[in-house]
Amino acid sequence: MNLELLQTVDQSYPEHSDGILDSGSEALTSAFNRRGTLLAVGCNDGRIAVWDFMTRGIARMLNGHIHPITSLSWNRSGHKLLSSSTDWNVLLWDIASGEIDLRFRFPSPVLKAQFHPRNTNIFLVCPIKNTPVLVRREEDDYRHIPLPTDGEPQLNIVASFDRRGQHIVTGSSKGKVLVIDTSSLEILKSFKIGSGTTSAIKCIEFARRGSNFLVNSADRVIRVFDIDDILGEEDGEVEALQRLQDLVNRTQWKTCTFSGDGEFIVAGSHRQHALYIWDKATGSLVKMLTGQKGETLLDIVWHPVRPIILSISTGVVNVWSQAQVELWSAYAPNFKELDENDEYEEKEDEFDIEDEDKKLEGEGEDKDGDITKTDVVTVAPIPAFCSSDEDTEEPLDWLPMAPEIEEPEEPGWGQLEPSLNELPTVEAKGERKRPANDENIDPATKPPSPKQPRTIEIDLPSHQDELIPKGPKPKGLSKSSKKSKGGSRGSQKSQVAIQKDETKEPANQMVEEYEESLKGPKRETSPVHGDDSEIDDSARSTAVMDASESSSSFTVHTSSTNSDTKV
Repeated sequence: MNLELLQTVDQSYPEHSDGILDSGSEALTSAFNRRGTLLAVGCNDGRIAVWDFMTRGIARMLNGHIHPITSLSWNRSGHKLLSSSTDWNVLLWDIASGEIDLRFRFPSPVLKAQFHPRNTNIFLVCPIKNTPVLVRREEDDYRHIPLPTDGEPQLNIVASFDRRGQHIVTGSSKGKVLVIDTSSLEILKSFKIGSGTTSAIKCIEFARRGSNFLVNSADRVIRVFDIDDILGEEDGEVEALQRLQDLVNRTQWKTCTFSGDGEFIVAGSHRQHALYIWDKATGSLVKMLTGQKGETLLDIVWHPVRPIILSISTGVVNVWSQAQVELWSAYAPNFKELDENDEYEEKEDEFDIEDEDKKLEGEGEDKDGDITKTDVVTVAPIPAFCSSDEDTEEPLDWLPMAPEIEEPEEPGWGQLEPSLNELPTVEAKGERKRPANDENIDPATKPPSPKQPRTIEIDLPSHQDELIPKGPKPKGLSKSSKKSKGGSRGSQKSQVAIQKDETKEPANQMVEEYEESLKGPKRETSPVHGDDSEIDDSARSTAVMDASESSSSFTVHTSSTNSDTKV
């Protein structure tokens, strides 16, 4: 891919819709890899779809979460993917194999997880109702360190690495921003986003180029800061470089991000599917993209290289790109576009049997007689993706995709007859044929069991345990057990009665369901009298259950009907 050819004289922002990407489930969040060739989409059912963005096809499906995905983050080389979910887990994926390398279990749902921009062994996690945590790998173990909060409340704190990972910027629910050193975890700078503003900070996003970052707060204003200017100033108020807002509609912003080159800023409305694009240099609104009416925006991501924006709404990913102009003359230098048909004149040697213009012997060789060769295998690094601290790991830009072949009606190559697909049978003298079980299968030919990922428990301060309970709630006693327990408290006979009632819990549940069905409307038709009459509640309360341990059926006697009903 030649980035120099992508730089055009036209505007570098999208103009119209260019289709959708449907992952088969309701999409919630998405993230591009470093070069924009692969796209990860997190769904509501916990699945992650990895798209080949060039071919617009799903290259891999990752199944590991059981609750909605909240964030996705690629490492620098694209070999690893970090996913967080409301099931309290953060998973580290190997994209090439599609397997889970590690599972991190947190004591609360996780709002965001982000890789260090330069080091795969470090990542940042923002749990709900807890302080953001920095997780580092030390030899074969991982160590987690809570970030300092400078006395701020630890509820709903957002955090993000800067472009090179040297600093961590956090934002609190009171509108306070902290700049923390990644290595020492010392607070370098602390300031409010505005004088007298206590609005909660919703997200912090850094540009891929430069040192600018965005702060989206609940006061309907997006502020642009420069981290180098913040660290260079003395103690005092920090003024934003720009303030972006909708003065007419007073729009509340759902999310915001920079373009790939950092020249444009896009933000999405919280109430409708509308995208606002500003020019960062002038601060003026240059484009507004609107989706269908009634849709709600969930997430926005800008392609790292091309002028393409992805927005998620109604469970699908909408693609916004530039209008492509067909220029047929670019295929060949002597290619001409004709307004009308033109008579073609055949050249003299166009259909000759022998090539008269064949190269003479000796052409293509240099003076020393060696044949010049052109290297078409070595891939030169792209300068736009190179930096002074470039890693030596080969980036993963593509995933192999197997074509989907429908099963033919007749067996073909690589398929067996239907009779051969049955289980093998083992026959002995005087015994009937039986299918072979796993004990009769050779261990060498037995397929390996799936690899179980290693789980690391992350213990955080337990001051929020009362707000978010851990694990599933224990089952309580049944209604019949509670009645028995309340009838005679503290006695040994009541405990024996409770145990007996628990053994009959299924039968008691069936009786309660039957009694509930009798309590429907107040006016019912009596099968005895044949007219409308109110059934007395005392008649229903005389239901008696006869249950035996050998049979699951029971008989209910109702005095109002004078009949037996067997269930």
